[in-house]
Amino acid sequence: MPFGQLVLGSPGAGKSTYCDGMHQFMGAIGRQCSVVNLDPANDHTNYPCALDIRNLVTLEEIMSDDRLGPNGGILYALEELEHNFEWLENGLKELGDDYILFDCPGQVELYTHHTSLRNIFYRLQKLGFRLVAVHLSDCFCLTQPSLYISNLLLALRAMLQMDLPHVNVLTKIDKISSYDPLPFNLDFYTEVQDLSYLLPRLEAESPAMRSGKFARLNQAVADLIERFGLVSFEVLAVENKKSMMHLLRVVDRAGGYVFGGAEGTNDSIWRVAMRNEASMMDVQDIQERWVDNKEFYDELERKEEEEQDKLREAQAEAAAEATGPAGLSGMPVPDSGIRVARKKK
Repeated sequence: MPFGQLVLGSPGAGKSTYCDGMHQFMGAIGRQCSVVNLDPANDHTNYPCALDIRNLVTLEEIMSDDRLGPNGGILYALEELEHNFEWLENGLKELGDDYILFDCPGQVELYTHHTSLRNIFYRLQKLGFRLVAVHLSDCFCLTQPSLYISNLLLALRAMLQMDLPHVNVLTKIDKISSYDPLPFNLDFYTEVQDLSYLLPRLEAESPAMRSGKFARLNQAVADLIERFGLVSFEVLAVENKKSMMHLLRVVDRAGGYVFGGAEGTNDSIWRVAMRNEASMMDVQDIQERWVDNKEFYDELERKEEEEQDKLREAQAEAAAEATGPAGLSGMPVPDSGIRVARKKK
């Protein structure tokens, strides 16, 4: 029963960077992981690509042969993948029970109303895959109410369209302190609290928003999001180990990986830790960590990393001394029967 993540998000949200970072992190905790590139326009990946859609079809070929633009070409490529699903199925069989990261294209149409991507992963579920959709949004959207509301609508539509366990993530959170100060704490945005407090700031963003027509539309959109009550966000800084660890805990809980049943994996200690982990990073910690005292926590974690490195070096040296030169300490030396006699001059 293989597990996997569908990495979704708008262009620039950090999907490929996330796949690269998560692949490295899983390798560090001992989990066998492979990355599948489903973006026909992505001709260069930082991660080792176990399966690449460009071996089936490329965006350049589609645009040249069918005279389509980039967006239309990517939609066509995913339709081609749906019609040649056996190619994907056979490629995934070769990966065994590896944990799979699917790096998806950035065209939002694919996970808002186009059906090919949803149909592909529905068929994978029928084959026994346990999948979680991880939808990434750049945290820069928090700086403008209109961008934030747009991302809420996009995340909600993706949740309804893909019909999978879903985790929404605000990426690049380590940069949020360098932007203009936010009018509310991070918990207001991550928990999607009462959006009526945001409407006056939305109207102040543009003179066109101050008309009665737009005011009623904004209120209707806010009410729609709140009535569904589905959208909330985690935060992520890919280069921060604790942030990656927290997000993987959330995804493992959403997909059921934490409860076992993953044959072929060798990170059982991680699963046990997840079952016994009662405390998750709360929102106040996030506000404190990434906004109020970011420099303090950066320095604190840097010192912790240095201490851990020194401890690992000391343990390695102690292990080397215990085994002796070339690992032969304590081993009896066999008698070869050869005697060396020195000549007298």
